[in-house]
Amino acid sequence: MMSGLPIRIAVVYQEGVKPKPVWFELNRKQHKIARTTYYWKDRIGDAPLLHFAVVDEEDSLFELVFNSLDQTWMLYPQKVE
Repeated sequence: MMSGLPIRIAVVYQEGVKPKPVWFELNRKQHKIARTTYYWKDRIGDAPLLHFAVVDEEDSLFELVFNSLDQTWMLYPQKVE
């Protein structure tokens, strides 16, 4: 897996429902999430990871990853071909 960028993010958590990212900051710009296009789980070693493919209000695609072990969020670059 490529190296990610740590981000500041707002997420809504509800019991029994997967977390819902609402916005994140990248380069001091807030990106409001318009929709989540895909969600999946995997792990690296002992760390469970939650992946969210999201589209912001400007129609840009991002992959946000939550590491459940250390409670951090990272942004991973996406290439659209």
